[in-house]
Amino acid sequence: MSSESESKLKPWPRLRRGLEHDFGVVKVREDKVADPRTQLEHPRVRMECPDWVNVIAVTKADELVMVRQFRFGIDAPTLEVPGGCIDPGEAPAAAAARELEEETGYRAGRLESLGAVHPNPAFQPNRCHTFLALDCERVHEGDLDEGEDIVVELHPRADVPRLILEGHITHSLVVVAFFLERLRAEARR
Repeated sequence: MSSESESKLKPWPRLRRGLEHDFGVVKVREDKVADPRTQLEHPRVRMECPDWVNVIAVTKADELVMVRQFRFGIDAPTLEVPGGCIDPGEAPAAAAARELEEETGYRAGRLESLGAVHPNPAFQPNRCHTFLALDCERVHEGDLDEGEDIVVELHPRADVPRLILEGHITHSLVVVAFFLERLRAEARR
């Protein structure tokens, strides 16, 4: 969308803030807003989440450090990159390094930001920051948070397209992370 198109869009004023339900990792409420074009009232759900990080971790042997964990939204395990919530006051890069080490026991030699995306701007204000962690080495077995059950897997870096296309990696934010990595690499050429 061009800047001219953006300037034509008007904000949707909030008429009433709904009752908030706090589920720990997410707060959900339904607000009432006014359509700026018609002034008609509409309900809109908003999910308040902290910002997140995703880490594409690569060992010195050019292997990806991946995690497999159960996801309750689909009642099945998924293959993903390490990641998690950014703690209040924590810088995204610090959260990326912390999550990588906690979930996998690996520590990065170098950490590079690949950018950030809005996971679902229709009802979430948060962002997911993606980092590339290079020269990763295992320094311990990991230190999982309460309620986490994660299996660490190493995969050849060259297998990413196959893992995505064959449906082994289905988490949309993980697919976006690998897309951001590819875009950065192409932009450097």
